[in-house]
Amino acid sequence: MFEYEGMQTAAALRSPGSPRQPRRESTGPAGAARPGRADSGRADQGRVDHLGDARAALDRITVLRSRVAEMEAPRVDVQGLPTASALQPLLPGGAIRVGGSYAVQESVLLAMTMLQAASAEGAWCAVVGVPSLGVEAAAAMGIDLERLVLVPDPGEQWLTVTAALVDVAQVVLTRPLGRVVPGDVSRLGARLRQRGGALVALGAWPGADVTLRVTDSVWSGIGDGHGHLTERRATVTASGRAGAGRPVSADLLLPAADGAVRAADPPAAAGASDTRVLRPVAVAS
Repeated sequence: MFEYEGMQTAAALRSPGSPRQPRRESTGPAGAARPGRADSGRADQGRVDHLGDARAALDRITVLRSRVAEMEAPRVDVQGLPTASALQPLLPGGAIRVGGSYAVQESVLLAMTMLQAASAEGAWCAVVGVPSLGVEAAAAMGIDLERLVLVPDPGEQWLTVTAALVDVAQVVLTRPLGRVVPGDVSRLGARLRQRGGALVALGAWPGADVTLRVTDSVWSGIGDGHGHLTERRATVTASGRAGAGRPVSADLLLPAADGAVRAADPPAAAGASDTRVLRPVAVAS
């Protein structure tokens, strides 16, 4: 906040209400008192104090402007932004590209996993247009709530809100709620590159560098009409921009039994012996 109390402009110092040096009277013989000298000294001192306050305020404004300039300076990280280890095989370079845009089809959990590692490293994250995501769910996924901005229902202004949050957050997750035109995508991409951030769209996004989608999944934990869902084994496929390159797939636990997202163990080979030890369990009649 700029502090301007006590500042006066040069025009104000020259205004009729400003302290003014009184007119000196003609001097008398040597050694005689000269009327008006004490009053003139006090007026000069008052004027010096006003100029000192103005200089001090100007110094404070200069310091504040330098801090604002540092905050608005481009945040360029040639190493990219970190992402969860389970997603690294699916992303070029194993990281989120600075200035890049990513599309995640239908899976909120998969989209939030894109933010997890960057948040743990101290990056600001923002989520726009995902009302189903609450702070408890974000905290359970390891998102730093002190560096998280949530805008659950931006309405028709979702693109304006997303563009504004690009200025303060390094990873912005947004759900497109309307048609996205190429001009908006281009302007937003330029801002992402300037600010050193990245965009994750929950749904389709024109020109996305990588699109992630769940192509196959199966839940475990349910028996013959009883039990609880424990974990979901999913195959996630990543495709490049405009189909560039061959799609890459990875098997993930989305989520695992403890709620985390991690790479799934390879399935057991057919015919392999089961080494699990089965113990009888007492069942109440």
